[in-house]
Amino acid sequence: MVLVLLILCLPPWWTLFGSGADWPFPVFLAGTVVFAAWLVGFPFLMVAGHGARRSDRAARVADTSLGVVWVLFTWSLLGGLAHLVLIGLGVGGTDRARIVAVAVAAVSAGLLAWGHYEAMRVPRVKRLDVHIPRLGGGLDGTRVVVLADTHYGPIDRAAWSARVSVAVNALDADVVVHAGDIADGTPVQRREQSAPLGTIRAQLAKVYVTGNHEYSSEAQGWLDRMAELGWEPLHNRHVVVERGGDALVLAGVDDVTAESSGLAGHCANLLGALEGTDPDRPVLLVAHQPKYVPQAAAAGIDLQISGHTHGGQIWPFNFLVRIDQPVVHGLSRHGERTQLYTSRGTGFWGPPFRVFAPSEITMLTLRSGGTPATA
Repeated sequence: MVLVLLILCLPPWWTLFGSGADWPFPVFLAGTVVFAAWLVGFPFLMVAGHGARRSDRAARVADTSLGVVWVLFTWSLLGGLAHLVLIGLGVGGTDRARIVAVAVAAVSAGLLAWGHYEAMRVPRVKRLDVHIPRLGGGLDGTRVVVLADTHYGPIDRAAWSARVSVAVNALDADVVVHAGDIADGTPVQRREQSAPLGTIRAQLAKVYVTGNHEYSSEAQGWLDRMAELGWEPLHNRHVVVERGGDALVLAGVDDVTAESSGLAGHCANLLGALEGTDPDRPVLLVAHQPKYVPQAAAAGIDLQISGHTHGGQIWPFNFLVRIDQPVVHGLSRHGERTQLYTSRGTGFWGPPFRVFAPSEITMLTLRSGGTPATA
């Protein structure tokens, strides 16, 4: 971990203070002290905030500072490349390093301010038609609203949660899905933040599956809490919704990390979720992580809905997410029948910033017939 922190710290320190910018000594000293203090203090803040103590204050400081350092790290690397280009062009003279330092600081500050606004606002609604050939005509036009990765956590977002619920209700959904990672913390800790989910309305069903974060925050308690709020917890099970004489299976599985959590009865069990279903009926599967899609495709699922990726949350982290997941966001096709919709998420995890990865409330309008999305 020390090596990772050094890698994150050294480029911004060098770009801002150590690369020949020739700041007055008090400025150089103050900047160096700030970076050194973060390097030493960050591990302790993370343990205090996300360990057994779960201090929300420590978590807020640790998470926010990590986001700041990540943005500085990214743009310091880009600033270093710009510095080399300026040297090659012979532009800037002795002021080159200072110009680059000021530019990196200004761009980072602007992105952090914008990114914080993006993280804290009510997400915009993303609308998309999804053609499902096996969907009966009676269900054509079914509105499925997707929430994912609300991550109620150390920053109290009860008011934000209430505004999100109002926005969802304005969409007059037939089905509302919460695709997991509801919170960082236990149901008791995040009771007020999760309470507005109980006000969300749906014509046919409200369904929820666990994400990986629930498995460090009382997953069974979150299943019980969502049932208390009027949602159907799809704990390796399904429900069937009908309209106009046609039916749609809504199935859900536990997160892929459930089995390794050691929690009895928890694992991603697609066979169990589909047990007793009519094989001729179309299936909408909710699975938190996109990388569950090979199992969905093998089972002939029509549409999988996932979250988890946050669209990368803070650019360019999306490239690292892509190493672990088949899709970062959007609609994709897998195999002959299966489509996957991956949400960028409704909230944020950890650093309260979203940079080039906007949050979303998604409204998928299901259409019968037509051609599925191409890969």
